[in-house]
Amino acid sequence: MGRVASRLDLPAKAFATCLLTLAAGLPAAAQPSAEQGRSITSTPGVLPERARAAAINLILQDRLENLLPRLMREEGIEMWLVINREYNEDPVYLTLVPEPVFAARRTTMLVIHDRSPREELDRLTVSRYPLQGVYAPAWEGGSDDEQWRRLAEIIRERSPKTIGINVSPEWAFGDGLSASHRDRLLRELGPEWSRRLVSAERLAVRWLETRVDREIEIYPTVVALARSVISEAFSSKVITPGITTTDDVAWYIRQRYTDLGLPVWFMPYVNIQRRGVSDEPDAPFFGRGGVIERGDVLHTDVGISYLRLATDTQEMGYVLRLGEDDVPAGLKKALETGNRWQDLLTEEFVAGRPGNDILARTLARMDEEGIRGSVYTHPIGFFGHGPGPTIGMWDNQGETPVRGDWPLYANTAHAIEGNVKVPVPEWDGQLVQIKLEQTALFDGERVWYLAGRQTSWHLVE
Repeated sequence: MGRVASRLDLPAKAFATCLLTLAAGLPAAAQPSAEQGRSITSTPGVLPERARAAAINLILQDRLENLLPRLMREEGIEMWLVINREYNEDPVYLTLVPEPVFAARRTTMLVIHDRSPREELDRLTVSRYPLQGVYAPAWEGGSDDEQWRRLAEIIRERSPKTIGINVSPEWAFGDGLSASHRDRLLRELGPEWSRRLVSAERLAVRWLETRVDREIEIYPTVVALARSVISEAFSSKVITPGITTTDDVAWYIRQRYTDLGLPVWFMPYVNIQRRGVSDEPDAPFFGRGGVIERGDVLHTDVGISYLRLATDTQEMGYVLRLGEDDVPAGLKKALETGNRWQDLLTEEFVAGRPGNDILARTLARMDEEGIRGSVYTHPIGFFGHGPGPTIGMWDNQGETPVRGDWPLYANTAHAIEGNVKVPVPEWDGQLVQIKLEQTALFDGERVWYLAGRQTSWHLVE
């Protein structure tokens, strides 16, 4: 009981595979590389909603059938319960259910049972509304009391040794079971069966942070979409010096993503640095808003979600002065220093190494090379600020308990984020802050920038 056959027949599977192929069709400059240039010059196509759903569901089937069994066995979870209700969804819930599910309906219960390493996982739903093709229905409907009794019956019938529930004092992503649902579960199971309940926090984190091959194939497209809009925004197409404001550019970016059908997960941010208008040297961030003038240094921070994958990108631009046809040499050197900082960080990515260790090693190497800056790199995937190893925080360049102790795993994505402060001779030695962030993948051996990284300035003529 409980086996779920895929509802994707062969033609549908072929169709979905074609969609993924189209989604991964990037211009050559956007292919995964450790050393790509400053901009994505064309915008990859965005799939219509129905095609997105087909692609997402194919990936979900792959994750449930091939990734989840391995993770459950590695973490020692025989049965995983995900219990939530409408308007109070567990953070992992929408990553476990197919499109076009938007929310839990009433109280939705997912039961994932690993009977044996030689068998597929049983995936059940004890819910009034079906999740056909992904979870087998295990309840015909009735009252709330009957629903909870049915869940307890299933657990007793299957007698798992360990029952994972999403409770965690440290990880928000592993703490999705509400207090009232936990209390109700304990009452229904009774003391003897409740002793088998264990925290599924590690399983939740690893499920969310790990990328499968199909996700890795399409992730460059997602990042290229984010970067292409930055290239548009930091150009004379959008910016007229002396008139356009930083808010104008930020709202252009947001509207452009909306027009493409790409939701942002935070409001785009644009700021300027200017010769003769300096910041305190120890300020965590340089920059301010206002009217953009010639000679200004521009910075933006943007993040989108597409095909359930998030991006987080920060890049730099320069507004040419009259008579200039390139960025001053001092600013070029500053960006090179930023790229060197990225290299120092990513060279410390070693499978199994905790985030705190990666941070300490990177800061030591920066100090050896005289690079002044900060590191605040984070995992990314289903969520922009995802679970996994924290590698520094903008307001804490020391150890981060628990999250910084998490080890680095293969096939995980990370926002390579931080900044350097560099004196600019053409600005009479004034410091400029180069704030960079690119979405990258760690494959177990090395770090790949999923759609390149910025190695030269965006220019506004």
